Parts: sequence; structure tokens; C-alpha cells
Amino acid sequence: MSAKSKSRRHLPAIVFIFLQFLSTSLFAQDAGSATPAQGEELNAEMVAAGETLFNNNCKVCHAVHSKVLGPPLANVYERRPIEWIKSFVRNSQQVIESGDEYAVNLFNEYNKTMMTPFDFSDEEILSIIEYIKSETLKGPPVEEKVTVAATETTVQEQGISSGLLITFLVLLLIILVLILVVLFVLVSVLTKYLKLKAELSAEDKEIVYQELEFGKFIKSPGFVWVATFILTAFIFKAVIDGLYNVGIQQGYAPTQPIAFSHKVHAGDFKIDCNYCHTGVRKSRNANLPSVNICMNCHVSINKVTGATEPSVEIQKIYDANENNMPIEWVRVHNLPDLAYFNHAQHFEVGGITCQTCHGPVEEMDVLRQQENLTMGWCIDCHRKTEIRTDNGYYDKLVKIHAEKSDKPMVVEDIGGLECSKCHY
Repeated sequence: MSAKSKSRRHLPAIVFIFLQFLSTSLFAQDAGSATPAQGEELNAEMVAAGETLFNNNCKVCHAVHSKVLGPPLANVYERRPIEWIKSFVRNSQQVIESGDEYAVNLFNEYNKTMMTPFDFSDEEILSIIEYIKSETLKGPPVEEKVTVAATETTVQEQGISSGLLITFLVLLLIILVLILVVLFVLVSVLTKYLKLKAELSAEDKEIVYQELEFGKFIKSPGFVWVATFILTAFIFKAVIDGLYNVGIQQGYAPTQPIAFSHKVHAGDFKIDCNYCHTGVRKSRNANLPSVNICMNCHVSINKVTGATEPSVEIQKIYDANENNMPIEWVRVHNLPDLAYFNHAQHFEVGGITCQTCHGPVEEMDVLRQQENLTMGWCIDCHRKTEIRTDNGYYDKLVKIHAEKSDKPMVVEDIGGLECSKCHY
């Protein structure tokens, strides 16, 4: 791995500390300090590039308008000159040793934690600042309450639908029981009526007055045939279900060597999944996080939060780092060797979100396998998922498809159901 790549992996630890100090000083400025003009023109390309860099790196510890691990970054570009920020990011130790007052205060405030030198280009730093500026001009988001309300409405609708289904099944069962009661009453009344008739023949009397003998009933050919058929059907169904479930681990939630909570990291702190699972954009495998990825943040978290001692679980990370030992994570999602799956193809090219296959991981304290991941499940997805055609790659296929059909082009239309796509 190049020095530049290694440095980028330490962006959260670096940007976290210097932006902590810079944005904290925002509140020490006069209330009338200048802010960007609402009509100020921003470079759209730089904003887009900065957003990508921010989401992939800075978002681990920061948001623009709200506190995550660090304070809000709105107007942070006004705290210090841009050239000072560039120098501090690339070599904080050199800036501190120069006697710069801001740098020295920052170094002392954060328990003399030395940042790793970061080889980030001018354009990349400026694009991040441009993105922060654009978010500052937009102001804080106002749609959170609306989203919550919409979510609550959806949950209520789902609850109503489920309740209606249960009510229907209960009513159906009650109706069936009532029918059986009515039939029993009718048989009883008819039997009593026939017994009162004096003109019954001997054969009719034998039928009317006969008593049910349970032993003979269960030995009768009709009962034996029906019972045998039902038992055979249940056994056959159980065998088929068992065969279909071979290798399926839906709901699998193994105990991990460290009690890692996706709810805390991806949910509460909104850490991007791709920050820990580094291969998802460029590799077949998403990769399980190594110790140094954990340490990028945890090397400074106790000092920032003021904790005197790490928790038992976090101490396991420190021990693994000190002993240069990997964390033996237990893989949750396993595909058979005969099936080929490429994360980069689905995530980076197809635009499929992590939650599509892995479920709401941001809500899971203990990660579990949400879907069954069977071939049928994959095929069903390929039949329904529309192709992203905004990259120019499928222009000719889109034109051919449009001549034959007015429906959107899905994965099935480009060979997504061919056996050799996944089995080779």
C-alpha cells in the first residue's frame, strides 16, 4: 500500500483533532463574525468531490451542523487561514515545533497527541472545505421530524395490516367451529326425530340406533387411508423443507471476539460502512476490518471523551494492537464456494445499498444474517432491479431494449440469469 493510501486511512484521526479545535473556537468569536453570503457562487464539481471525501473519511467523526464525535464544522473555514490548515494537515509536528500559538494550544489541549503526517493534495483539502461551505449556506436540515413521522406512519400501517390478517384468521377459525357445532346439532335433532318414528324398518333402526365404536372406527380402511395420507404428506413436506434449508443461515448471529455494535458505530455515530469494510468499492470481498482501522479512531477517543480507562471490550482492541495480533472476527454472511459474488460490481457499479442484502445493520447491536441469500432470492432480485444507465456503458443496450420493450431494463435483460454469471 502506498504512503498516500496509508495516510488517507488516518484522515479521521487527523482531521478530527485539528477541526475539533478550529470549530470549537467558532463559539469564541464575536456573534457578528462574517459568514458566507447567501448568493455566493460555489464550485459544483468541488462540492461533489468534497462530499465524497467527507463522507468516506471525515463523516466518521464529524457532521456540519450537529455534533458526532467532534463539534459541528459549519464556518470552520473562517477560523484559520487556508494555508495554515494545509500545513497543519500535512505535518502538524512541524507547525507545532515552529511555535505557532494555535498549534501549540491544540497540541496541549488534546493531551499532546501527535497526528500522523497526511499527504493530502491542495485540491482535496479545498474540495472538503468547499463542501462544508455549501452545507453551511444550506443551514441545518429540517426534514428529520418529517422523516420520523413518516416512519411512524409506515409502522402503524404495517401493524394495522398484520392485525387485520390475524383477525381474519381468527374469524375464519370461529366460523369453522360454528359450522361443526351446527352440523352436530342437526345430526342430533334428526337422529331423535327418526327414533320417534314408529314405521322405521329394521335396517333403518339399525342405522339410527347404532353406536360409534372408537376401536372399529380407527381400524376402518377409510380412516387408515386418510391417516396414512396425512402422515405421509407431513413427512414429505418436512423432508423437502429440510433439503431446501441445507446451507441456509438466515438469522445467524455468532458471538464475536469483541462485542462490536453496528448500532453504535453505523447508527448513532453514522460511520460509513465503507470506512471499515474497505474492499466494497474495488474488490469482490468487502473485507473484515483490521486492528489498525479500529485504532484510527480509538487511539484518540478516550482522550477526547475524557475517559480514564477503556472499557473491557475496547481494551481488547488495544491488546491486539500492542501484540500485533489480528482480531479473529467470525464471518456472518457466507456464500458457497460454487457461487461467485462481487461487492464492487453490485455496490460501486450497480448502486445497491448495503441494507438491500444485509438488512438494517445500523439498528443491530449484534450483527445477524437478515436474508436467506439463496439462489432464488438472488434471481428474484435480478428480475426486479433496474440497471443504472447513467454511466454511458449501457447506451447501446438501452437503445436496443427500448426498441423491443417500454419497460425499464433490468438485470435479467443483460444476462443476469445466465448460469455462468455466478457459477463458472
